[in-house]
Amino acid sequence: MELVIVMTVIAILVSVAVPVYVTHVKRAKEVVLMNDLDEMRRALDKYAADKEKGAQSLQDLVSGGYLRAIPVDPLTKSNETWELEMETEPYRPGVPVGIANVRSGAEGSGTDGRAFKEY
Repeated sequence: MELVIVMTVIAILVSVAVPVYVTHVKRAKEVVLMNDLDEMRRALDKYAADKEKGAQSLQDLVSGGYLRAIPVDPLTKSNETWELEMETEPYRPGVPVGIANVRSGAEGSGTDGRAFKEY
């Protein structure tokens, strides 16, 4: 009987702890995603200001020394799933359009209800 009571208490504790753990892991991935996006967006701005043209790919940021490596999306676990938004107008006339923004290619939404693609 005592063993059944102990097992019941453990089951109750696990049923409370697992959802909290999963929520914290998801939130941690969201924070990493937001930091990576912020870092890449700043690198895009610095690249455009220095080169007077937008980057054509994320690899241009690495080659130019603005990023050490293309970050891995913590949700898709790949550095190839980033969605690039190209400029609608060139940085200046005669220069090809470059990357204006970068977003995650992950499906789903975060703990705040926003889609990951809106971050």
